[in-house]
Amino acid sequence: MLEEKTLLKLKDKKNLLAFSGGADSTALFFLLLKHKVPFDIAIVDYGIREQSKREVAYAQELAKKHNLTCYIFKAPKIERNFEAKAREIRYVFFEELIKKHGYENLLTAHHLGDRFEWMLMQFCKGAGCAEIAGMQGVQKRDFYTLVRPLLHLDKKELLSYLHANEKEYFEDESNFDEDIRRNSFRHNYSSPLLEKYLSGIKKSFEYLDEDRAELIEDIEIETVNKFAYFKSSQNKRADIFTIDKYLKSQLYMLSASERKAMKNSSVLVVGRKFVINQNQNFIFITPYKKEAPKMDEKFKNECRVLKIEPKLRPYLFEDKEAFAKAKELLTIITRYNEQSPL
Repeated sequence: MLEEKTLLKLKDKKNLLAFSGGADSTALFFLLLKHKVPFDIAIVDYGIREQSKREVAYAQELAKKHNLTCYIFKAPKIERNFEAKAREIRYVFFEELIKKHGYENLLTAHHLGDRFEWMLMQFCKGAGCAEIAGMQGVQKRDFYTLVRPLLHLDKKELLSYLHANEKEYFEDESNFDEDIRRNSFRHNYSSPLLEKYLSGIKKSFEYLDEDRAELIEDIEIETVNKFAYFKSSQNKRADIFTIDKYLKSQLYMLSASERKAMKNSSVLVVGRKFVINQNQNFIFITPYKKEAPKMDEKFKNECRVLKIEPKLRPYLFEDKEAFAKAKELLTIITRYNEQSPL
């Protein structure tokens, strides 16, 4: 069931599976075993359901049986914005494990239904081709690769595999709570459409992936500590898509209004967390500093000469390595512009 092109990316690599005990991650667990892909598992216990204890015990049992390492994190109580905060908690946990133990790939069990559900949600709030294409099977991040091996498979295909092989899994009752927006989309729109038009929807995503590869340039993002930068493609849509991709890797999701604002503004603070500066040549992204430190005159003069956006300066003043890189990039451009004929 796993595609050969995906298996080639996973075999002989150090892989970490985000495990929950649900049908999707359990199916992926046994498919990885079937194809002899090396991996360990990590599970987060949010402590909001009695069943969580059984899910963690199941993860430990499977790991012991198949001689894998099982990492467990007991999450602190989440008071509000559960979905967003839970996502942030688990990715921080996974990325700490990846750094500490040298994993190359993080595997998640997102499937075709998840992708289609996301596409419909994006379409209904306003999105272009790049956003509608949604999740990618392979996505390079700062120090690891995020791989979604099940994107070509529907939930029913995964359930059929589990039942045929008599594999135990758990059903999270919160998946039936239609007060959660994504559940409402799933039960009322995406699942009924997949039931009727599965083969056509699969084919459409193949076309969307091909179109995105043609329309959106894959721009490499460089980082120095928490300072991210890349050379502008001179295509606003491609630049915004790259900014969005980077911020997702930092666990921040741009809103439709923020994407719209970036089309008309060279500098933007998003979520009071990040400063995005789009100039003619580079896009710079830094953490947003709510309180500016006292900056010396030498630093301020250098910033004025190089025309460094004022909102970037508080972070760059505190991060000397990042400031040195920004100076290097902008000095090259300044010299080039001075030498270029009118």
